[in-house]
Amino acid sequence: MKESNQEQAKRLLKPYRKQIDALDDQILKLLGERFKIVRKVAKIKSEQSIPSFLHDRVVEVRERCAKLGLKYGIDPDFVRILYSTIIYQSCTIEDEIKHKLWKKK
Repeated sequence: MKESNQEQAKRLLKPYRKQIDALDDQILKLLGERFKIVRKVAKIKSEQSIPSFLHDRVVEVRERCAKLGLKYGIDPDFVRILYSTIIYQSCTIEDEIKHKLWKKK
């Protein structure tokens, strides 16, 4: 019986998909670790009345990562968008934690 195009594609791509899945696991693990640190930072920012969003730091992180992305062959505009999303989520986490801590006071 002849293999369909979809079955052939699955077979050919299977080892690469496994590699991509393993890398995705690592990326998500690292993001989880990053957000654990963000939670610690949120407590410090709350105690010291520091805003969650610090524009200069956002620009610094995005540009540092955009430059680093070039080293790995990644489009710097993509990296800026990616880090804007990561930073947005970080600020959301910080705001939620700060709000909970302020409610306790």
